[in-house]
This record gives sequence, C-alpha cells and structure tokens, in this order.
Amino acid sequence: MAPVRRGRPRAAPDAEPRRQALVLAAYRRVAEAGFEGLRTRDVAAEVGVNVATLHYYFRTKEALIRAVVGHAMERFRTTFAPGRSPGAQLEAHFNGMRRLVRDEPELFAVMGELAQRSARDPAIAAMFKETHDTWHATLRGLLKHARAEGFLDPGLDPDATAALITATFRGMFMLPSASTTPRHVEQALSQLEKFIGIKARRKVTPR
Repeated sequence: MAPVRRGRPRAAPDAEPRRQALVLAAYRRVAEAGFEGLRTRDVAAEVGVNVATLHYYFRTKEALIRAVVGHAMERFRTTFAPGRSPGAQLEAHFNGMRRLVRDEPELFAVMGELAQRSARDPAIAAMFKETHDTWHATLRGLLKHARAEGFLDPGLDPDATAALITATFRGMFMLPSASTTPRHVEQALSQLEKFIGIKARRKVTPR
C-alpha cells in the first residue's frame, strides 16, 4: 500500500501562472477604472475562468486587492539594487522611479487609487499604511547608512528626509496620470537629489 501523504495538497502545475494572471487582470482594471470598476466577474472573464475559480485563489475581494497592492509594491522594489553600497542604492532608487514613471504609468494610477480609497476604506487604509511604513523604513535605513559611509552630508536627518521623499511621491500619486509627466517627475527628483546631496556627491566621486 502506498504511503498516505499528509499536509496541504500540492497545487496544480498551472496554479501560480493562473493566480498571477488574475492579479495582473485586477491590476489593469484598477489602473483603468479605479477600485469602483474592479468587479471579480470581469477579472475572471479576462483570464478565461469562472468566478468560482477566481474565489479558489482569492476568497474575498479584499484578498484580491491585497494581491494587487503586493504586485504594485513589487514593481517599486525593482527600483532598489541589493548588494550595492547604500549610496549607490539611493541613486538606483531615484533612477528606478524615473523608469517607472516613463514605462509603467499604470503603477501610479493604481497607487493613486489606493491613496484616495484609503481615506474611506479601513481595510485599504491598513494596506496603504503597511506599504508606506515599509517604504519609509527602507529609505530611512539607506539614508542612515549612506550618511555613515560619507556619501551624504553628516547633518542630514534620515527619518525626516525619508518622510520628505515618500511625501513627494505620495503627492504625485494623487495627481491625475496626465499631470504626472516625466518632466514633472524629473523636476521633483532633481530637487530632491539636490537637497539630499546625491548629485553634488556624484560630481566628486571618482569613476
């Protein structure tokens, strides 16, 4: 007699691709029509499955939204460069944000929806706070270590500077996507870099 396998059953080979397809379909819906336009039956239809299948992967709409938020934050995490010095990671983060604005404007639409909806939806507010706190803490740590390595001015306050950076981007999220142009983003980022001292430091750092 074959041994009885215990624990959770293994997922079907196509389970993860299908789950990801549902997340991406929901992500596009939020970017195009906002959270009000996010209907699970539409998401399921776009992927070619029924609603029951969607609920197999996401038991509630809130779970699907959380997955959308997770995907958005994963896109932001691509702006960091693990393994490099804190100063280089800061530079990579700023340049990565430029890339996202240029190549993935839907990301800002989704984050704008998240920010606006959080004002009246406690569940989304909790998600937004969680993502913001993680982002702030990551930046604060980078700024602190970059200051310690001499990349930034020793008088710079990492916590206050991280708050300024996140507040600047959160302000961009609240604008209509047509207003968040690469030129406006470049102006904001250049000013932040000048304030932090990245560009000034870059000029004297040997190649």
